[in-house]
Amino acid sequence: MSDVQPATASRSPYLELRDLKVSFATEDGLVRAADGVSFSLERGKTLAIVGESGSGKSVTSQAIMGLHPKRSAQITGEVLVDGTDIVSASEETVRSMRGRNMAMIFQDPLSSLHPFYTVGAQLIEAVQAHGEVSKSEARQRAIAMLDRVGIPNAARRVEEYPHQFSGGMRQRVMIAMALINNPDLVIADEPTTALDVTVQAQILDVLRDLQGEFQMAILLITHDLGVVAETADDVVVMYGGRVVERGPVNEIFTRPRMPYTWGLMSSVPNLTDPRGTRLTPIPGQPPSLINLPTGCVFRPRCQFSAHVEDAWCDTKRPDLEPVGPRHDARCFLSVSQMAALAPRRADGEEVA
Repeated sequence: MSDVQPATASRSPYLELRDLKVSFATEDGLVRAADGVSFSLERGKTLAIVGESGSGKSVTSQAIMGLHPKRSAQITGEVLVDGTDIVSASEETVRSMRGRNMAMIFQDPLSSLHPFYTVGAQLIEAVQAHGEVSKSEARQRAIAMLDRVGIPNAARRVEEYPHQFSGGMRQRVMIAMALINNPDLVIADEPTTALDVTVQAQILDVLRDLQGEFQMAILLITHDLGVVAETADDVVVMYGGRVVERGPVNEIFTRPRMPYTWGLMSSVPNLTDPRGTRLTPIPGQPPSLINLPTGCVFRPRCQFSAHVEDAWCDTKRPDLEPVGPRHDARCFLSVSQMAALAPRRADGEEVA
């Protein structure tokens, strides 16, 4: 066993997940949407969760916010936000923490903002929900926050409706909504999806600037590895409802150690590759969360299982084990095999 400390080790995490499991009963069977998820996040840091659709990213983020109805979701484990366990806390406690301790920027601002109320009215309501604040004071805070996230003429636009804003401006409104009560944790669920590259960069700059000002922790849910490379401090890779690799962003991008992560990196274009280099997609389809394969859940799509002795990949579930400083991977390959088998670019470097 390696003496490397696992990636969850943290001196003072603001957010800590311990063996979180979220399941939903359906007519077809039990959907294990999150299966033993563990990680931590400190104030002032950004943790990105990546993986294909259906890997458990959004289910995990919604569990942190306490958004799963307990009558339909089976939830076990712990989700500690500033020491309070969201899983066992009362609905009233969790409701009081939303907006104040933690907030979420949703993927589609047009459907998240109420079309019948002005942007200002919705921001004012968010302020007054968490304190004895007059409407005039709340309005001034709303204007100040809209200005802070880069919306010009904020004093005028605070009286406008969501449909009067462009996609990028609506996303800025959602950021203002999330930060209006100065939460210590912000969950951004695909915050730049459907935005053009220029607007995307502006939104990321806003988040980065506000994080520097308020020292908030950011949990970033995204498919975009370019965004991850630019913004994250640490990365969690999810597959089949489980964490399959986690570690510092530089480690994940330069020395990925799990075959699924190799596949993600190989499917992204690299500026150093020769012109005309073809991308390498991951073969097959993500697993059904109702009927997960026995053994390693990535085994049906993995090209490296033949290197594992005794066909363990077919019969056993690998544990998340240290493979480097603060770097863990869920794979039966040895550390030396991981280094030797990692796909290479044309210049001899690993896939990242």
